[in-house]
Amino acid sequence: MTTVRLPLFPLNSVLYPGLVLPLNVFEERYRALMRDLLKTPEEESRRFVVVAIRDGHEVAPAAPGLPDATAVPERGAAAGFGTDPLKSFHTVGCVADAATIREREDGTFEVLATGTTRVRLLSVDASGPFLTGELEELTEEPGDEAGALAEGVLRSFRQYQKRLAGARERSLATGTELPDEPAVVSYLVAAAMMLDTPTKQRLLQAPDTASRLRDELKLLRAETAIIRNLPSLPAADLTRGPTSLN
Repeated sequence: MTTVRLPLFPLNSVLYPGLVLPLNVFEERYRALMRDLLKTPEEESRRFVVVAIRDGHEVAPAAPGLPDATAVPERGAAAGFGTDPLKSFHTVGCVADAATIREREDGTFEVLATGTTRVRLLSVDASGPFLTGELEELTEEPGDEAGALAEGVLRSFRQYQKRLAGARERSLATGTELPDEPAVVSYLVAAAMMLDTPTKQRLLQAPDTASRLRDELKLLRAETAIIRNLPSLPAADLTRGPTSLN
């Protein structure tokens, strides 16, 4: 088994291959990570791994009362993730390639990265200024009937979009070209649906594309039925998942 060691960036959200990830980096441990990535020449990939948090805080307490009124300050790469950070994270994550890393005058960073490859997290090292992990790359197998499933998912997704736009009393943009490659469809739909983090994580770690598409088809039908029976969805984005401070 071939493994690689890369920096970790834990978030209260899930990144999928092919999806763009904007980040506002302000914590010192992640600022250190970005400074380290900037040592890599621009023509080479500046890679780190996004892992979804299972148990812990995206932003560690930095001062009394921040971000939790009862919290005490924590320091170090693993702050907020307990004595065994591996247990705090979902074990399947996504490699992110940082195309843009811009340092602001105050030392914070504006980052734009793109998800590339799924990986399995095997171990976590918290001895440095930021977390690193030993990782195994996961291949994307198509599975059975992925093409037909992708067509069904796209049809259901369009209905879901129409229902969602109506529930929010917004118009739906027309003429948007959607992909037809099954794996790309599966990740795009997973990212676009309003789902909680555990469900999005389940889709990320599906054993193959067909399994992910089958799961999405069930979810789309269920969500569309729920939206159909609701007159409106006030602040739906805020109520269906946690807010990322990064």
